[in-house]
Amino acid sequence: MGTALAPQRRERLALLLAASTGVTFTIAAVADALAVRRARRRAAVPPEPPARHQERTAGERADSGRPHSGRADRRTPVSC
Repeated sequence: MGTALAPQRRERLALLLAASTGVTFTIAAVADALAVRRARRRAAVPPEPPARHQERTAGERADSGRPHSGRADRRTPVSC
């Protein structure tokens, strides 16, 4: 009975193993290169600053119905 691998079959198995290993490494390298490219592109784009609220003058705040002491408003706006 021929239970042992024939030389032709062994060669074919080695060739398929080498080919599949090469394809696997190629796909992994391409995927890694795309991931690095995407990460670099994201890092290169500066983040967009948050939208700032339109500031009103002290006179406009006094006209809005709230009491105003007459002193200048020295508070600094806080960005959200």
